[in-house]
Amino acid sequence: MPIDFKGLRVVSFESRQAAEMAELIKAAGGEPVIAPSMREIPFEHNSEAFMFAKLLLAGWIDLVILMTGVGTRLLVKTVATKYSIPELIEALRSVKIIALGPKPVAALRDMGLAPTIFVPKPYTWTDLLGTFDDKYPLHNKRVAIQEYGQSNPEMIKALEERGAQVLSVPVYRWELPEDLEPLRRAMQDIIGGDARRADFALFTSATQVRHLFQVARMDGVESKLRQAFKQVCIGSVGPIASRAITEQGLTVDYEPDTPKMVHLVREMARRGGDLLYKKRTAFANRVDTNQWRRIDMVWQPGAKGQPTIKDSVFMKACRRERTPYTPVWIMRQAGRYQREYLRIRKKWTMLELCKTPEVAAEVTLMAVDRLGVDAAIIFADILLVTEPMGLNLEFVKGEGPVIHNPTRTPGDVDRLNDPDVNELSYVFDAIKITRRALRPDIALIGFAGAPFTIASYMIEGGKSRDYAKTKTMMYRDKATWHALMERLTKILSEYLNGQIAAGADAVQLFDSWVGSLSPDDYRQYVMPHVKRLIEGIDKSAPVINFSTGNPALLPLMKEAGGDVIGLDWRVDLGDAWSMLGDDVAVMGNLDPIVLYTSPKEIRAQVQAILDKAAGRPGHIFNLGHGILPDMPPENVAELVDAVHELSAR
Repeated sequence: MPIDFKGLRVVSFESRQAAEMAELIKAAGGEPVIAPSMREIPFEHNSEAFMFAKLLLAGWIDLVILMTGVGTRLLVKTVATKYSIPELIEALRSVKIIALGPKPVAALRDMGLAPTIFVPKPYTWTDLLGTFDDKYPLHNKRVAIQEYGQSNPEMIKALEERGAQVLSVPVYRWELPEDLEPLRRAMQDIIGGDARRADFALFTSATQVRHLFQVARMDGVESKLRQAFKQVCIGSVGPIASRAITEQGLTVDYEPDTPKMVHLVREMARRGGDLLYKKRTAFANRVDTNQWRRIDMVWQPGAKGQPTIKDSVFMKACRRERTPYTPVWIMRQAGRYQREYLRIRKKWTMLELCKTPEVAAEVTLMAVDRLGVDAAIIFADILLVTEPMGLNLEFVKGEGPVIHNPTRTPGDVDRLNDPDVNELSYVFDAIKITRRALRPDIALIGFAGAPFTIASYMIEGGKSRDYAKTKTMMYRDKATWHALMERLTKILSEYLNGQIAAGADAVQLFDSWVGSLSPDDYRQYVMPHVKRLIEGIDKSAPVINFSTGNPALLPLMKEAGGDVIGLDWRVDLGDAWSMLGDDVAVMGNLDPIVLYTSPKEIRAQVQAILDKAAGRPGHIFNLGHGILPDMPPENVAELVDAVHELSAR
C-alpha cells in the first residue's frame, strides 16, 4: 500500500508553513491547493506580557507553561522592551517550567534554560493535564500560560478545576490574510461547481477552521460549503483543530496520533483514498457524512463496483489460495497506543465498552480505518464468557482482569451456572453492526479464549507467573479439571458459533497461557477439549488456533485442529511451517518489540519473515503477540505498509 494521494486535490489552509505543506503534499502524490487562512499580528503594547514579567520577578508565579516556540521567543522579545533579559532568565530558573513539545524546549535552550516538567508525546494539552495529575498537583498553584493565537478556555477551566490560579499571557493574535482570493478559490474548489472538486481538506489549527467559515459567511456560501464537506475527506492535525471542526457541524475523518503536519499529510496520503471512497459511498447512500460515526456506514450488498468477501485476501490466505500480497492484521490493533482509543476509554470502562455494541463496533472499525489492515477483529475480551457462568469479573487499573470468586474446588465447579450463550448477545450485536459498516472485502474475525487459558484465569483469579493453582488442580484432581474443561468447551463452542451466525467471517482461539505446559500435559489435559471445541465450530468460518510460549506444542495444536496455526516469535516461521505441513495456513510472527525500533529495522524484520514464508499461499502476517500500550502508532502503520509493499506479487 504505497503512501500516495494518487493525484487527488488536497486543500491546505496553512499560512506560516504554506510552502512546506505544499512540498509535503506533492511528495505524497497529491495536487496541493494552498489557501493561507490567517496572518500573525503581534500585540504592540502587550500589557499581559508586562504583567507576567512583573509577577514573575516578584516571585508570585509558581509554574510557567510554554505552548509554542514562536510564542516563547516573542514573549521574551516583548518583555525585553521593558525588563532586563538576564533578570528574567534568572527569575525563570526559580520556577517550574513546562514546555509543550520540542519547539518551546529549543527556545528555552537558546536562553540556557530547560523545562523542569516534561509532557509526553504527542504533546497535547490533554497530555499536559495528565502530567500534572501524575506528577505535580496544582492545588493553590499560580500558573502562567503563554497562549498562542486563540485562547483555550477548556484547558484553563481544567487547570482551575485542579485548584490552580491561572494567568493567561497572549503574545500574538491571528487575523484574516490581507489577500482573501486564495482562500475564496479554495472554498470554490471544495464547493465544486464547474471546477473539479477538491478531495481532501487539511486543517493544522483551529483558527484556520474559524477563518474559513468566517469568509464563507461574508460571501454568503456558508451553507454550500458545509454541504460540500459531505464529500470531502477532512483531516485534522490534532485535538484543538478537531474541536473547532466539530463546532462547525462537521466530522473529522482522520486525526493522526502524533499532532504534527508531516504526520497529518503522511497518514492522509496512506489512508485517505479508502476514507474518501467510503465517505462518498455513504453520501450516495443518503448518510449525513457531516454528522456521522464509522458505524453509520452501510455497504449495499452486491452494489455495482463494490468488493465482496470473496475478494478478501485474508480469507483467501486462510484457504491457502494465492493472493496478490500477504494479508496483515495485528493482535490488539485497537488499543491504548492510540490516542482516539484512549479518549473513548476515558468515557467507558473496559466492561462497559465491551457491553455497548455501538461503541465496541466503532473501536473495531477505528483500527481498520487508521491502519489499513486486511481484517478487523471484534473488540471484546476473552473473559466475558466467565460472567454468565457466575463469576465476578472486574478489570482493575494496573492489574488487569480480576475474578473475585475464583473456581478452585469441586464444589466451585459444581456451583458454576450452565450459561445461556444469549447472555453474550452484546458481542453478537457488535459483530452485526461492524459487519454492516466494514468494507465488504475486509474480513471480520470473532474470537474466544481457549479452554486452558480461560480455566487458568478462573482458577488463579487473575494473571499468574507459574500457574501453580491451575496445574495443581490439573494434576491432583483430574475429574474436577476435566469437568471444568468440558463446561468451558460447551459454552465456547456455542459462543463462537453465535459470532459466526452474527457475521464473523473467521474465528480465532487465543490460548495465550498454554505454553506453560509440556507436550505430554497438553496431550492429556488440553488437546481432547480443544479438538472437540474446534470440531463443533461452524465449518463455514476458518479457525485460527493460536498459542504462545512453547513451539514444542505446534504439532499437537495442528492435531487438535484449525485451518490456520498462529505462531509466536519464539519459533522460526519457515521451520514451523515445514513441521506443520503445507495443508495448513500459518499466521505470524514478528516480535512485537521490533515496533519500538525504526522504520528501517521494521522493514528489515518484515522482509526476513516474508523470506521465510517464501511466497507460499496461506501466510497471514501478524505479530507474535499483541501491540504494547506505549508503542509508537506511526511504527504500527509502518509495519502494515511494509508487509503490503514488500510482499506484492
